[in-house]
Amino acid sequence: MHSGPGTAALKILFIENSDAEVARLRGHLENLGYAIEGRRVSDEQSVTSALTGEIWDVVIADFSVPDCSVLAALELLQRSARDIPFIAVSNQLDEVAACQAMQAGAQDCLDFSRLGRLAPVIERERREACMRRERRAALDAMRVNDERFRALATNVPGMLFQMQVTPEGMPHFLYVSEASQMLLGMSAETLLSHDNPLVGVIVPEDREDFFSALAMSSERHATLNWEGRVLPSGADIKWINLRCSPRELENGTHIWEGVMWNITQSKLAEAELRTSREQLAELSNHLQRAKEEERDRIARDIHDVLGGTLVGIKISTSLLAGKMDTGSPQLERLRQIETMLDDAITTTGRVARELRPGILKEFGLAAAVESHAEDFQHRTGIPCEVLCADHDIETSEDASIALFRTYQEALTNISKHAGAEHVEVRLMQEGDEIVLEVSDNGRGMKSADLRKPKSFGLRSIRERLDSLGGTMIIHPRNPQGTTVVLRVPLHPVRAEMGRETAAFSAGQA
Repeated sequence: MHSGPGTAALKILFIENSDAEVARLRGHLENLGYAIEGRRVSDEQSVTSALTGEIWDVVIADFSVPDCSVLAALELLQRSARDIPFIAVSNQLDEVAACQAMQAGAQDCLDFSRLGRLAPVIERERREACMRRERRAALDAMRVNDERFRALATNVPGMLFQMQVTPEGMPHFLYVSEASQMLLGMSAETLLSHDNPLVGVIVPEDREDFFSALAMSSERHATLNWEGRVLPSGADIKWINLRCSPRELENGTHIWEGVMWNITQSKLAEAELRTSREQLAELSNHLQRAKEEERDRIARDIHDVLGGTLVGIKISTSLLAGKMDTGSPQLERLRQIETMLDDAITTTGRVARELRPGILKEFGLAAAVESHAEDFQHRTGIPCEVLCADHDIETSEDASIALFRTYQEALTNISKHAGAEHVEVRLMQEGDEIVLEVSDNGRGMKSADLRKPKSFGLRSIRERLDSLGGTMIIHPRNPQGTTVVLRVPLHPVRAEMGRETAAFSAGQA
């Protein structure tokens, strides 16, 4: 018994004159282990109907059928567009007829005396038919994927491309989508036909940066992500983002596949936002300077006018008290007034110092920090320990005032919200930065506290430091409490408009 098919099911369309021949073929195959499901037809109309209405594993046609020759059956099979193995059989096989059948598309021709070849031929042709179907399915899938890719490439608002890098480090396109015309002002055919079309449209000032990024991507086989300006023929300067990743081929070479976007609008928006931020920073700095000037004026008025008046009242009160008899009720009242005047003079001096830290200008930041810590401790009753590693720190007036004001704001926040029992302050110089740390052992600060809509104190600190190129870092302190770290450059330089914005504006002009 044949060992190949086992109990395989087989559906056969027999083109035969008699049931006897069909039984003969069926019996042979069933003896080999096939489970046969068959149908006999003997004219062209029946063949057409069978091929149209049902699916067959194999067609076996006899040369001796008068109403449907082998060649006619092959033509009908081809017309149906079905890929079904076709085997011709005969009691007396004619070589000429067999050659004609094979040329017309038959897979094999067998003599009834050699039916031993039938099962191997059927298995072989079924396998090949299966392979052809899989190949067609793969080709159809490739076609669908290709159509889908082309549809996506057409509708993507960017240029899809595939390129290689020559040994000289020049980009050479292998594929370009049709968006190239809109983006670079050149058709896909033009980009593919020239050696270095992309380099020609990149503005000269940006080419060195592009080649540097391309060389790094080639050396490291890493993703290339580059932003730069191009000048298409007859168009304005555009900003593009070119992003692609390398892929190694079987021959060891690499190709880059990616997309090129028009980011001009985002660059315009970025430039406008940067300009707006710079203007806001300038306005903030102006307001800070105006605030400091107003504080100086108010402090002078408090110190010179109000302070002088209080001192004059204190002197007059003392003179008046000296003329009264000891034990007089009015004398006791004057002593109380003198005490209140002393408190008012002390408060006036403290307020004047907070408004205009004269000690900051005369003796420096370290002395001002220590003096304010004493005032804070006296006013709140919270011990405030100060460690100044360097009393000779020299920095710009802007940096000193900014640090001192943010230091004041930090201590104010502690007194209002922390519930602390102890505060530690450290002032030091690290490299080209001044570092001021303010730590407390209070209830601590949660991240949500930093995002409160009305958290203006922390925002004011952050913005003031940002304008000078400084930073503020807040982190928890073990076992409890909060540490605020303020960093400011020794000689801060205020931010100016970035080179990209200036270059872009120049290009647009």
